[in-house]
Amino acid sequence: VVVFHALDRRNIESIAKIQLARLHDRLAKLDMALDVSEAALEQIAKVGYDPLFGARPLKRAIQQEIENPVAKLILAGRFGPKDVIPVDVNDGQFVFDRVVH
Repeated sequence: VVVFHALDRRNIESIAKIQLARLHDRLAKLDMALDVSEAALEQIAKVGYDPLFGARPLKRAIQQEIENPVAKLILAGRFGPKDVIPVDVNDGQFVFDRVVH
């Protein structure tokens, strides 16, 4: 008999970090980077967790909430080579605002 314990928030965030690292690696091939804030990580873990299905919805949540919007911003020319794409949350929505120094 194998007993599976329910995943907690920390487990989901760890899985989200692994999934986001894969996206980061894909962006690195385009000479770009992803900078995900702690708030964004917490939000994606919250959105991507389902008590019934565990972490299974997480990959889809990352695609819908981060990957697709980032792809659209790259295609629109907002981000390009050498850019770091910031991912944050504002009022429960993911934002990708370029920081100008």
